[in-house]
Amino acid sequence: MILLFIGRFQPFHKGHLYDIKNALDFSDKVVIAIGSSQEKNTVENPFSFEERKEMIREVLISNNITNYEIIAIPDINDDNKWVGHVKSIVKEFDIVYTGNKKVKALFEEKNISVREVSFLNDINATEIRKRIKNDEDWEILVPIEIVNYLDKISGIQTIKSINGKARK
Repeated sequence: MILLFIGRFQPFHKGHLYDIKNALDFSDKVVIAIGSSQEKNTVENPFSFEERKEMIREVLISNNITNYEIIAIPDINDDNKWVGHVKSIVKEFDIVYTGNKKVKALFEEKNISVREVSFLNDINATEIRKRIKNDEDWEILVPIEIVNYLDKISGIQTIKSINGKARK
């Protein structure tokens, strides 16, 4: 069975890794669909598709996860056409795996099976970006590969400068 895991991954965190590991307990392959793939350098989407893809890839390699594919899903801003848009890009999947209520509803409207992810307490990308912006402890919420990758690409400075809090 092929599972479609949709998210923005801004940044990829321990909850995402937990979900992928869990998904592989009941599927043969996970297609990781990076939503809003055309977005970057905004408050909600600070990282580019390529940066997010590389973050995910580094974490999965470190965790010996090989049965995955990463694809880009650009926004089309039309809920009525979005599921068809995703299907035209992904081509083959059996079930959708998401924590987003709107994504769940859109796929279920088209009679596509959806399984909800299990959220880990207080681990979400919005909280991580907020903690980075406010110089609070965020590193415990992400795999070490993400800490290292954000350091390598100056990701902390990117988030702070987007939020008007860049250090001089």
